[in-house]
Amino acid sequence: MTWLSTRPRLLLRTASRLGVRAAARARGVPALTALAVFMLATPTPTPTVPETLEPRWRAPLAPPIRVLRHFAPPSLPWLSGHRGVDLAAEPGTQIHAAGAGRVGYAGDVAGRGVVTILHEGGLRTTYLPVRPLVERGATVRPGDVIGVLEPLPGHCPTSCLHWGLLRGDRYLDPLLLLGHARVRLLPIWGVPFGAPGG
Repeated sequence: MTWLSTRPRLLLRTASRLGVRAAARARGVPALTALAVFMLATPTPTPTVPETLEPRWRAPLAPPIRVLRHFAPPSLPWLSGHRGVDLAAEPGTQIHAAGAGRVGYAGDVAGRGVVTILHEGGLRTTYLPVRPLVERGATVRPGDVIGVLEPLPGHCPTSCLHWGLLRGDRYLDPLLLLGHARVRLLPIWGVPFGAPGG
């Protein structure tokens, strides 16, 4: 109440802006009393709970995820290595899109089913061996079913999904998308010892 008594002009201006002062004058009620009643009667807006955002990336298999073989890129592009991760899964398991994008390829390559999804920023994810349930050009969201795992003996000691990630022609660890990739420190060749970064 002390605050009200020390700010009468401000309150009267507020009452005028809200139209309370004119209404109070018409009813013969003091403007400050009408403003106090108006403020008490006005409901306080209830804070809205923000919508839960869909994650941008998700694993191509339902949890729990078991990695059979980690990403092991070759030291030179033409040498052998493991350009993706192998995830344990039984034949017939549904395979999900790791992120939003457009299907760039869905079909056979050398006798095994492959699905490739093109994402923003020049990223591409690959999934094999997968019998596609999508067609080239289809738009997918994270978690959409894109195919089912096919049996492919020989690649893994047990049935698995080979999941790959590329940016342009460069292979990346797809577990980066989930925040689970191993950090690898690589040497910078050609920098003299003692120079910045050497």
